[in-house]
Amino acid sequence: MSLPSVALFVMPGFSPFHISTPAIIFGDILPQPLFSLTFCAEQPGTVRNDYGMSIEATGGLAQLETADIIIIPHWPHPAHRPSEALLRALRRAHQRGAQLVGMCLGAWVLAWTGLLDGRRAATHWECEADFTRTFPGIRLDTNALYVDEGGIITSAGTAAGIDCSLYIVRARYGSAVANRIARRMVAPPHREGGQAQFIDRPLAQTTQDTRINALLAHLREHIHEPQTLDTLAATVTMSRRTFTRHFQRATGMSVGDWLLAERLQRSQRLLEETGHGIEAVAQACGFLSPVTFRQHFKARFGVSPSEWRRTFCGSRDTQ
Repeated sequence: MSLPSVALFVMPGFSPFHISTPAIIFGDILPQPLFSLTFCAEQPGTVRNDYGMSIEATGGLAQLETADIIIIPHWPHPAHRPSEALLRALRRAHQRGAQLVGMCLGAWVLAWTGLLDGRRAATHWECEADFTRTFPGIRLDTNALYVDEGGIITSAGTAAGIDCSLYIVRARYGSAVANRIARRMVAPPHREGGQAQFIDRPLAQTTQDTRINALLAHLREHIHEPQTLDTLAATVTMSRRTFTRHFQRATGMSVGDWLLAERLQRSQRLLEETGHGIEAVAQACGFLSPVTFRQHFKARFGVSPSEWRRTFCGSRDTQ
């Protein structure tokens, strides 16, 4: 029985990490080969990047006519539309049943083919707004580490290529083999949560409304205290109705949503930078109870506070 063939597409200016991850996993990481890997490019030959590195691509677009799995591990820039020759080759490959994989910005290449229209997809969180604007017919999952829809797999940025590649191995050879590879790479065979835990979305520190700015500064200093709309409205000498309207216009959020986002953001810092237990963190951030805190944290970031702490500072929760 022949091994599944993998065509790993290389483009000038390739990213070393994005290329090396699938190259390792679909290459010879285990003594017994699992895949037949070929580097390919639009034109066979030497492909160089900006770091003085080069890869010899032995296959061209013709390689995509027969490969079982085609991986686009990266793409130089989202606005750089692929050549029609590449897009046609990918469409033909999908039509004959090949599995297409777009990692990180490689998802944009698959999006340009039109094959993702009406499907779910993932890409790096920093590009989600541009992706949605460019491809409104694609349902972008902004939290997923990878998405498998109709024989097309797309994944989030950089390290999510490991998760995506292990998923493909798991689907072909089972969890035991995928776990062996993960151990060799000293990587988790499956990560909990999704991109939400890595997205940096700080709240605006100021607005164009000076009274609201003063209130935001006050709230940040007293984030651990309970707040009511009537009290906050009185602080800025407005009626409750006027205050809620001004706050929404200034921040783009309701008072409740802003307080929750600020409290969760504060809790992230405390989990990463202190040894406080979950109950102490919840209290310091103004949550009514540790249970409420855990529920909101899990809903927002896809992982528990304890899992967040282990991910970002390596220490165990002291409860």
